[in-house]
Amino acid sequence: MPSSINRRQFLAGATCVAAAAVTGGVFGAGAAQAAPSTYTPAWSSVNQHPPAPEWFQDAKFGIYFHWGVFSVPAYDSEWYPRNMYISGSNANTHHVATYGDPAVWPYHNFINGANDKAGHFNQFAPGLKSAGGNFDPDEWAQLFVDAGARYAGPVAEHHDGYSMWDSQVNEWNSVAKGPKLDLLKLFTTAIRAKNLKLLVAMHHAYHFNGYYDHVPAQTDPSLKKLYGQLGSTAENQLWYDKLKEVVDHARPDILWQDFDLDKVDETQRLNFLSYYYNQANSWGKEVVATYKDGFNSHGEVFDYERGGPADRTAPYWLTDDSISSSSWCYTQGIGYYSIQQMLHSLIDRVSKNGNMLLNIAPMADGTIPQGQKDVLLGIGDYLKRFGESMYETRAWTQYGEGPTRMGGGAFTAPLVGTAQDIRFTRSKGNTVLYATVLGWPGSSLKIKTLSSDRISLSSLTSVKLLDSTAGTYINLAAPTQDSSGLTVTLPSSAPYTAGAYALKLSFSGQIPPLRPAVGAVVYQDVNYSANYAVLDPGTYTSEQLQLAGLDAQSISSLRPAAGNQIVAYSGDNFTGTSWTFTADNPDLRVTGQNDQITSLKVQFNPATYFSITNVTDGLALDSGGNVTSGSNLKQYTWDGSPNLQWQLVEVGGGYYKLVNRTNGMVADGWGATSNGSPAQQAAWNGSTNQQWTVTHRGEGMCTIANRTTGLVLDGGGNVASGSVTKQWGYGSSTNLLWTFTAQ
Repeated sequence: MPSSINRRQFLAGATCVAAAAVTGGVFGAGAAQAAPSTYTPAWSSVNQHPPAPEWFQDAKFGIYFHWGVFSVPAYDSEWYPRNMYISGSNANTHHVATYGDPAVWPYHNFINGANDKAGHFNQFAPGLKSAGGNFDPDEWAQLFVDAGARYAGPVAEHHDGYSMWDSQVNEWNSVAKGPKLDLLKLFTTAIRAKNLKLLVAMHHAYHFNGYYDHVPAQTDPSLKKLYGQLGSTAENQLWYDKLKEVVDHARPDILWQDFDLDKVDETQRLNFLSYYYNQANSWGKEVVATYKDGFNSHGEVFDYERGGPADRTAPYWLTDDSISSSSWCYTQGIGYYSIQQMLHSLIDRVSKNGNMLLNIAPMADGTIPQGQKDVLLGIGDYLKRFGESMYETRAWTQYGEGPTRMGGGAFTAPLVGTAQDIRFTRSKGNTVLYATVLGWPGSSLKIKTLSSDRISLSSLTSVKLLDSTAGTYINLAAPTQDSSGLTVTLPSSAPYTAGAYALKLSFSGQIPPLRPAVGAVVYQDVNYSANYAVLDPGTYTSEQLQLAGLDAQSISSLRPAAGNQIVAYSGDNFTGTSWTFTADNPDLRVTGQNDQITSLKVQFNPATYFSITNVTDGLALDSGGNVTSGSNLKQYTWDGSPNLQWQLVEVGGGYYKLVNRTNGMVADGWGATSNGSPAQQAAWNGSTNQQWTVTHRGEGMCTIANRTTGLVLDGGGNVASGSVTKQWGYGSSTNLLWTFTAQ
């Protein structure tokens, strides 16, 4: 795992590509996909592999660890092996001062063992406690259990090319050199003894694709192997051979891989996937392969590094995060995120249809620092008491509500939520809804999502607060519902101390369908039941519908958001007979489209006028009336005026023109290139300056981005009524978020 400052440049493109493939959906229970009995090394075959088996979706939380030769210098980061060769870098300066010139004191001295300038011997050679050392894999595994993890495992090889198993294809391994221990085998035995699933992480795609590009050319064949200098054909073969050994050696339940897979020969990537899946079939196991690039979401699980999406997203996804912001491996002076930061991040990611893999950073001798143990045990304490609202749950139609915006892609820091932040999960049977509050809200809690205009709660039978002991509850008085939300009366003070507080809402049958704030929900069965997919505005081919959770020609009922519409097609890629739905349809058998929809578009209804309201200042987008072309767009307190009402008319490719009801002019970015430029209006001329995308960012809040510049509409903060509407580069500020209300 690279440090985030280096890692960003490598992952940015891959994240966008993966996200584009699955934009807009989240499954309810997910579309069933039959696994073939034998896989061949072709995408058409490996794409049939079910990417996220039920056990993985149930697990929610795992732990892995960056621990290896790079832990010995305990300086800079796990990229020390690379950075020590880059003249003038912090690692290089430290290395020269502590060990000597890298040309004389190279990285492999940490493997073979050598004295530093002070005469201290340095080598990655942790000793087992049973032999007088500090390393005990059984203690590690027990800690993972106590932390509430359901799967765990090592980084078996990082970018440095050192294998933590008895490799027959790489002599630079932990049995031949260093500790003389098969570390992967020790971890496999210890983790499986605790009934945890085994994860093995491999980072070696970047080993030969640039990690060691500052190391001088080697002449010794063995050193060429260590430093990734064997040449493309041999390196690609070695990449596959190492994975094959790991598969055979450990039979991992999850084989996690870091970035740069897209630079590995496609033939070898397919050889690996087909081999792993065929071996898993022979073991009788359902396995998971993850990726950041180079694979796809059909058969594998996409992983966000240090982050996750801003909204619920499908297919089921994973994030890997670290207990520290400064390094993935142990370094002197390493700092840690708080228990609350990591716990609230976990709760948020689960609510968005994800799973969190948390990295820890043991010391070179096998000691896990107490500060890291404290964070793990804090998470474990919460999961032990309130795990009912996390494990074996599924994402609901809406992930949550509240002021704290979490996620939004890779490299987003974990945040602590507030007592106004709520995250939803539901039981797999869809009869229980959990509302987890990220702080004690006081004697009353209003859940705005559960307003009477979005959901009927007539079948709600009880609301309980999960008590401090697992399986026990505090009964609450019957809540009250109106158009502003569901109000729940709570004890006058917190009955116990916890990182979050979970409410259990039980229903006499299925949880009633929630009307989406934006987009639509489509269901596999009539009356809004069975599997479902939540779809943001956008286009969905049969393939994309399946990734979102429903097979083509399985939709039997649907609910568009107010002012939205669904244009459905009998053929794929928006061909064949089309039907337009602007209102709820509980039974497509009645109107004749049951199980006939193969592709669809979710759009704003062009016949509907909307007020477009800024989230920060609460003001509505305002044309100003019958003004001249080129006039600035403003914001004004909502008063029902047609000046504040807009149509969103799709003009192709998912782009909209925003048409004002009073003057008929459209919002115009005017080719603005700098942050703070005003948004204007003009007569429609078809220019890309006048075309906008609307992207849902969760909880009904959207950004409105100009096609020419990519800048988004900006309210400017808590400004006065009549202020100019500006444009700005997209970021996390609520100044850039808008809600749409049908008038």
